Amino acid sequence: MENFRKVRTSEEEMPLPFPDLPPDVVEMKVKEGSKIRNLMNFAMAQMELRGRRQIVFSGCGRAVTKTITCVEIMKRKLGGLHQVTKVRYKTVLEVWENQDPPPEGPAQNLTVHKNVPSICILLSRDPLDPNQTGYQPPEPRHEAVEDTSGSSTKGLKRPLPPPCEELLPKKLQVQVSDSPRGLGTTAGQLD
Repeated sequence: MENFRKVRTSEEEMPLPFPDLPPDVVEMKVKEGSKIRNLMNFAMAQMELRGRRQIVFSGCGRAVTKTITCVEIMKRKLGGLHQVTKVRYKTVLEVWENQDPPPEGPAQNLTVHKNVPSICILLSRDPLDPNQTGYQPPEPRHEAVEDTSGSSTKGLKRPLPPPCEELLPKKLQVQVSDSPRGLGTTAGQLD
């Protein structure tokens, strides 16, 4: 493959795996190079300014994690969204061109069919069927609490848990021996 270079990639077009979607539902097709900020600005404008009730995020291959990140940001910002997640495989066609073609013939192309994981996530303001596979109910809303010191926890959905005792720092005791060269030092004994 060292003499070949990728010249074209195309994805198999598949219908969305959600029945009864309105025909004008917004589908956010997340790509590997998509900027999360741009995706979120458009998606938030659709849901808040245009009053859309549902939106679908989809991505395949390396874009799956970015797709999930966008969905989690949207759920945190808007709250109260029902979610249905569908995972499937999508066929991606890659066309590779030989950079060292034989002198007596045309350039050779190689076509590769790959099955890559794909995810489609439907977010809805309206309740969805809780019995369908991949359904997640909305997270309960938690109000932001003002701190008396003037700092705010605004934006936090849940209060932070109290620290565990195991994680609290312990005092370090150092013992120094009476050896004349000072080599008898031991450190690291914890309470």
